Amino acid sequence: MDRSESTILVTGGAGFIGANFVIQWIANVGKPVVNLDKLTYAGNLANLASLSSDARHIFLKGDIGDTPVVAKLLAEYRPCAVLNFAAESHVDRSIHGAGEFIETNLAGTFRLLEAVRHYWQALPAGQKEAFRFLHVSTDEVYGSLGPADPAFTEHHNYQPNSPYSASKAGSDHLVRAWHHTYGLPVLTTNCSNNYGPFQFPEKLIPLVILNAIQGKPLPVYGDGQNVRDWLYVGDHCTAIRLVLERGRPGETYNVGGNTERTNLEVVRTICAVLDEIRPDHSPHSSLLTFVQDRPGHDRRYAIDTSKLKRELGWQPAVTFEEGLRQTIRWYLDHEEWVRNVQSGDYRNWLAVNYGRR
Repeated sequence: MDRSESTILVTGGAGFIGANFVIQWIANVGKPVVNLDKLTYAGNLANLASLSSDARHIFLKGDIGDTPVVAKLLAEYRPCAVLNFAAESHVDRSIHGAGEFIETNLAGTFRLLEAVRHYWQALPAGQKEAFRFLHVSTDEVYGSLGPADPAFTEHHNYQPNSPYSASKAGSDHLVRAWHHTYGLPVLTTNCSNNYGPFQFPEKLIPLVILNAIQGKPLPVYGDGQNVRDWLYVGDHCTAIRLVLERGRPGETYNVGGNTERTNLEVVRTICAVLDEIRPDHSPHSSLLTFVQDRPGHDRRYAIDTSKLKRELGWQPAVTFEEGLRQTIRWYLDHEEWVRNVQSGDYRNWLAVNYGRR
């Protein structure tokens, strides 16, 4: 069976990365997507507005931990693949309250795997052979690197340092175990820091963009020298599609942008672009505000993408400078989206996280 000719089930497809993937899939592959999302604070149907009248996109509100709901979807739509984007993903939120992260990322992944395993085991031989379960994870499971350490490879030991990364590490281990114990044909991707359209503005890049254009302080943790590898979300989605199509079952693939920047460099770059295209509060760098570092803040992440390039021919197509400029322009051009996500829970969260720093 050709997987490209059949429906896929995407979980967490109304979130930042998931929505970008669904939109890219419909545009480039054109096959139906069943999209299951719990619509927590970061899940936003407005992210999928461009697909509102597209019959190939079927949205259902639901939780990956709700086994009867997942089993019903699998039985009804008979997907050839399940892609799991559903996750609680913000480190700071996990520090303030780890319970939701354990429930969604660990227990939810377990229940999803079990529902998928029972579905997969009952498939006819040809469909069973072609089926894939792709689990989207993070480089944070690997821990922190020193300044001169080589980048994370797929063989790097897991050393999670936050409740978030620990919950994702646990989910990765479950996915691996379901492959080795039950034979479920799984694929795992571990990505570096994503940025781009639809990202909820608690994360560094959209937070700085929106604060800067409103003349608000630009909070930078500690000394601002924490290093991250930045990956444009469109490039990430392309990599996931390649891994789904040609990745080897049971394998893990690291996805990164090959772009290490300190947090301070990222903030200053955003300020420079805004000085050029929206000079209202220039110089925007005058809004920089160093705040107390968060507990257990990993110093450096870096991704070695050589396996993905060697096996599947993937490499990032968008440079950091190009992607950042596109992202800034997207937020400036989508004021209504911004207004909607900045209401209610988001404002409450900013008060909790930054109010005491």
